[in-house]
Amino acid sequence: MSSTRILGIDPGSRRTGLGLITSTRGQVRHVHHGIVQTLDEAFPLRLKDIFDGVSAAIADFKPDEVAIETVFLSKNPQSALKLGQARGAAICACVNAGLPVSEYAPRHIKNAVVGSGGADKSQVQYMVGILLTLQGQLQADAADALAVAIAHAHMRESAGRLGLPAKLFR
Repeated sequence: MSSTRILGIDPGSRRTGLGLITSTRGQVRHVHHGIVQTLDEAFPLRLKDIFDGVSAAIADFKPDEVAIETVFLSKNPQSALKLGQARGAAICACVNAGLPVSEYAPRHIKNAVVGSGGADKSQVQYMVGILLTLQGQLQADAADALAVAIAHAHMRESAGRLGLPAKLFR
């Protein structure tokens, strides 16, 4: 019975959520969660903080695969660009470590975890706590990162049941 360690990432230019789970035959288990808090004001240094923080999590927890949330459309183009660059820094850290990266839209993640693509953050936090049997209130970015990892675990399990190659979902 082989388990897969999945690192979920919820990218942000100020806070990037990280959530690590194991998935064994459709059963998910919490390993770790936290955030990479960027303290620098200069944006290039924040990107370095994200790269370094994700790299450190990879070194510490040795995930097998990574799942990351895609950029949502924003009314503010500048915010969307910064979020895209934060995603890029996180993805580069993962690829630099030789890990496969899968990307999921926010609606797909919410649907996989809550059952509704239009769920709000509090519903995601609540369901992540239930699915991983966690006590207490989760920080929103960490809960979102765990949700990304759970969505990926569900997608992997579904692919396996259908006999599809896992590479289709990376």
